Amino acid sequence: LSGEVIVPSFTFVATAHCLQWLGVTPVFCDVVPGNGGQPGRGRGATPEDPGSGIRDPGGGGRGPAPHTLDPRQVERLITPRTTGILGVHLWGQACDVEALERIAAAHGLRLLFDAAHAFGCSHHGRMIGGGGEAEVFSFHATKFFNTFEGGAVTTNDEGLAVRLRLMHNFGFAGLDTVVSAGTNAKMSEVSAAMGLTGLEDLDEFVAVNERNYRAYRDGLAVMPGVEMLLYDEAERQNYQYVVVEVDDAQAGLGRDDLLAVLHAERVRARRYFFPGCHRMEPYRSLFPDAGRHLPVTERLAEQVLTLPTGTAVSTEQVGYICDLIRFAVDHGPEIRARLPHSLGGAESSLPLGPP
Repeated sequence: LSGEVIVPSFTFVATAHCLQWLGVTPVFCDVVPGNGGQPGRGRGATPEDPGSGIRDPGGGGRGPAPHTLDPRQVERLITPRTTGILGVHLWGQACDVEALERIAAAHGLRLLFDAAHAFGCSHHGRMIGGGGEAEVFSFHATKFFNTFEGGAVTTNDEGLAVRLRLMHNFGFAGLDTVVSAGTNAKMSEVSAAMGLTGLEDLDEFVAVNERNYRAYRDGLAVMPGVEMLLYDEAERQNYQYVVVEVDDAQAGLGRDDLLAVLHAERVRARRYFFPGCHRMEPYRSLFPDAGRHLPVTERLAEQVLTLPTGTAVSTEQVGYICDLIRFAVDHGPEIRARLPHSLGGAESSLPLGPP
């Protein structure tokens, strides 16, 4: 990779950093809105209405997943300096892989995917991991399947697989034979043991996440200004994120106001991804006008929060959180008037589960 690579700004900053370290210019691209670009879909969805989900589970009408790269915007950003596209399977939902593959092929670009959220998830019935030249998974402690630290790279390119195996152990091809420059990317024995143990309980972890997701879905149904991201149930999901958008015009209070209420009640909700990468250094200084071209990203960064889930969270706690959110929305203007209008950098609270 060289020159420019197109990447979303609505993602964890490490996605952009990996390009910056290579001396490649990240070109920030906007993403698909929370309703999948289909007006009226997703907001105010109810569990009784199977057609109210964000993506069409019927298959034929399925569009790009919410909050992932918008293929139309990707094409508009391609220049003679563009050498690649780096997509992110956000919340475990796949990018529009086929559209990005067509764009990459048409323009001779390399295609890679950040699959940090997508372990155990599928796309069109196939497990995520075989798209583009390679996909990168995270096993960080914040993930439902984790090894404390670590990750994995998957690829169908045998040559690339050989290079990666050499690179992760200083370029050693044998006991005392070094054939290329490498680094130390070896996983510790403790981390490996943690991962093996986690694999044994993987189905249970997913089942708990799905249980909590459905409890949140029921508890947050038809709540003005609060839109929960609904997963495509035609695919395998890990359900590790419960994602909500808060529209202050409809809810009567903003995302940060709601967070302040939740934190006051010791509920560990979090802003994601706030701010967008383009508003963090060094990118804010390098690309000061990027926000003008990222309207969806700018809005999501101000509206999205995630709610606690995982094995440490019970359905009773989910019910309490939903009741608390409903109370906050019902009394939005009054609560907003009484709150200091800044969370600052603090998002501390007693956790009910992983973010």
